[in-house]
Amino acid sequence: MYAIVKTGGKQYKVTEGLIFETELLHADVNSAVELEVVLAADGDRVVTGSDAANAKVTATVLEHGKGKKINIFTYKAKKNIRHRQGHRQPYTKLKVESITLG
Repeated sequence: MYAIVKTGGKQYKVTEGLIFETELLHADVNSAVELEVVLAADGDRVVTGSDAANAKVTATVLEHGKGKKINIFTYKAKKNIRHRQGHRQPYTKLKVESITLG
């Protein structure tokens, strides 16, 4: 059984027990989060559209963190203009607990 869930502007294929990272969610650590289901499948049965709204995917928040640092460097040749900037994307690590078709 698997499901396609939408969170943080992206879609992820998840199965029970899967641990994955997504965009930062404002939820406490060890709390349960219900994710929006786009598609769910169990063997030969596939649920999409309005039927997928009845399906549920619950996940537990394991931790919050920041990703690897990305260095951004821009310059303009012959103008002595140089800008350096760094960025670390925040994320939430989730563990899928259950998938129900409803």
